[in-house]
Amino acid sequence: MNYNLNFDSSGDRPMSTPEMFRKIWQLVGNEKSSLIIALVVIIVNSLLNLIAPFLIGDAVDKFVQTREYPGVIRYGIILLVIFILVVVSGYFQTQLMGQVGQRMLFNLRNALFTKLQELPFSFFNQNKSGDLISRINSDTEKINQFFSHSLIQFAGSMVSMVGAAAFLLSINFTLGVAALVPGIVLWLFTRWVSPFVKKQNAVSLKSGGQLSAEIQESLSNFKIIVAFNRRDYFRQKFEEANVDNYRKSLKAGFINTSLAPVYGLLANIGQLIVLAFGIYLILNGLFTVGLLISFLSYIVLFYNPLRQIASLWSSFQVALASWDRISMILVLKNDLEIIEDQTVEKLVQQQNATVTEFSKSTISGMNDKLTANDRASIERPVLVFEEVSFAYTPGKNILTRINFELLQGKTYAFVGPTGGGKTTTASLISRLFDPVNGRILLHGKDLRSYSHEERAQRIGFILQEPVLFTGTLRENIVYGNPELQLLSNDSLLELLHNEGLGGLMNRFNNDLEMEINASGDGVSLGQRQLIAFIRAVLRRPDVLILDEATANIDTVTEQLLGEVLAKLPTTTTRIVIAHRLNTIENADEIFFVNSGKVTRAGSMQQAVELLLHGQRVS
Repeated sequence: MNYNLNFDSSGDRPMSTPEMFRKIWQLVGNEKSSLIIALVVIIVNSLLNLIAPFLIGDAVDKFVQTREYPGVIRYGIILLVIFILVVVSGYFQTQLMGQVGQRMLFNLRNALFTKLQELPFSFFNQNKSGDLISRINSDTEKINQFFSHSLIQFAGSMVSMVGAAAFLLSINFTLGVAALVPGIVLWLFTRWVSPFVKKQNAVSLKSGGQLSAEIQESLSNFKIIVAFNRRDYFRQKFEEANVDNYRKSLKAGFINTSLAPVYGLLANIGQLIVLAFGIYLILNGLFTVGLLISFLSYIVLFYNPLRQIASLWSSFQVALASWDRISMILVLKNDLEIIEDQTVEKLVQQQNATVTEFSKSTISGMNDKLTANDRASIERPVLVFEEVSFAYTPGKNILTRINFELLQGKTYAFVGPTGGGKTTTASLISRLFDPVNGRILLHGKDLRSYSHEERAQRIGFILQEPVLFTGTLRENIVYGNPELQLLSNDSLLELLHNEGLGGLMNRFNNDLEMEINASGDGVSLGQRQLIAFIRAVLRRPDVLILDEATANIDTVTEQLLGEVLAKLPTTTTRIVIAHRLNTIENADEIFFVNSGKVTRAGSMQQAVELLLHGQRVS
């Protein structure tokens, strides 16, 4: 499945108004009730603002021109109460929407991070972590800004515009239509330019994500940059990404701000139309001064929101572009699905798989009708590859029609030249990827039928490059092992010594509270490997994969690890991937992996000959 997010999803088709509001409703999530309350407050606030111009015009005609000052004072008090209510409701709506925005930000980031944890390993191979960080931090923040600030003004402006238009048309329909003509022009202009604005903002956001990815990658590899004295390369790559982001952001910013002058011009034209036409009507006795004052006030209440919308519209488009980038992740599905649990016989029938004679002879050993003693007496394969093929890129197989069986409690070595497919085979066993064709059986069940939790418990994987997390030594050791997290430090140390891991803990002075950071500073590569080793062994897995697990440790520590492996349950199957021959000399069986094939190597001498020949060929 293609998980690459690096494409332009903005599209060229103009987004209709219903589509825009559907997108906004998607963004709201569980905050719909709070948003509805906020919108009611916004409507009340806008209506209060709309009443004021009518009262002012009415006061001018009834009391100012006739010099009835008690009426002027009475209307003044009413207006003061209205303005106080406007302030109170405005404060309430600002607070409410600010809380809605923060909760949405919290929930969106949680949803994104949860989704990322659900996605397979191939997703992270296809996308840069810096861009993903930008989506979680920057894009969600832009949505928060829109809901916390812009949406209030946007909704208030829309209510003010509709209300002002209604008052204009009700006071004098002909003058109202003339006043609204520039607004219709603005609506057509906005509809025409919006897709382009959104597209440019999407390009700018994408460029920002690429800049973040470049910074993250360079900082992660800064030790190599310093070691090779290539700070110039670091500066060059950063400058290229920064200049690209600057140019695209500048273009998007120019387009976002270019709407305001157009809106301002047409708003002024609308006011001139009202002033000229209104004076004409007054001179002909068809209009009053008070109504003209009210009319001019409503024109301001109609066109000023339009000016705000000019700036808010770009924020709206940025929020939509950000939502596109976020939703691209949220809609993804994990292609490593859990299939329905089926027996070996049914799977063979459905897939027409070719089962080796050895597998056929041991199927009866997996039958529930046999007694426990009968099962124990049969040497069962714990892991079976049946016609397995795999490719990272479609059409370019790394492994082709692989068949082999691993017996319970045995030790197997996988050797071969670099790039031959050893680590890929191990990744398939631990289900970091699924085969393109064929299937993998664990204890007679398709590996895909196990839940992710059970699969992780049954299969341990010690990587060549150990991964640590910022925290304490204890937290790294018990990572992914809920039962051990409940133990006290003394109980955990006692368990470690009982499991034969005491010699390894001596390398850390038995200090479980020792601080560890993800970069591994202050901890040697060998110590990092020991931590990963302890973490995997404590899970007591059915299958333990060691991918060059002893490559970075000294001979004495390697001997300690060997003693620990010897104390694992007799049912644990060990898979050793190694280049050093001394690490595989005690293996029960050796497999040679090269050119998409996995073959039995036979004796140690044959393995050496195959390895040397494979290196010459490669």
